[in-house]
Amino acid sequence: MSQYNHILLAADFNDESEIVEQRAAALQSTFSATLSLVHVLEPISIAYGGEFPVDLGDLHKELEKQALTQLRELGQKLGVPETRQYLEVGITEKEILRVAKDQGVDLIVMGSHGRHGLALLLGSTANAVLHHAEIDVLAVRVKKGSK
Repeated sequence: MSQYNHILLAADFNDESEIVEQRAAALQSTFSATLSLVHVLEPISIAYGGEFPVDLGDLHKELEKQALTQLRELGQKLGVPETRQYLEVGITEKEILRVAKDQGVDLIVMGSHGRHGLALLLGSTANAVLHHAEIDVLAVRVKKGSK
């Protein structure tokens, strides 16, 4: 197995993400690597499509505030300083790949939910990152209720 020097954990803060966090921490420890965190907020217009008849700026600011709080808590839990915690806004897979490239990451760790049916046809973030990354990607299989 090759040596990893900089690992990026793509955090999504869902109920099943603890196993992904544990896997990233174990790899960081095994390789004595640098660990960074990224969480991506998709603009509401992208996430839900179309235009809204009301201004959603305040809602987006609140979502950003909550996400930053969660990112800081995860950083504290995993010993990752704020300087290596990235809260981005945009298309999730593109932002994960951009941060990985900008920060010189050589392994991305993220959860994969094993989609089936229509969701499989539409693709997933993990699948998009896996197919467009120029570095290794570890897609940790998570299932509902796993902890």
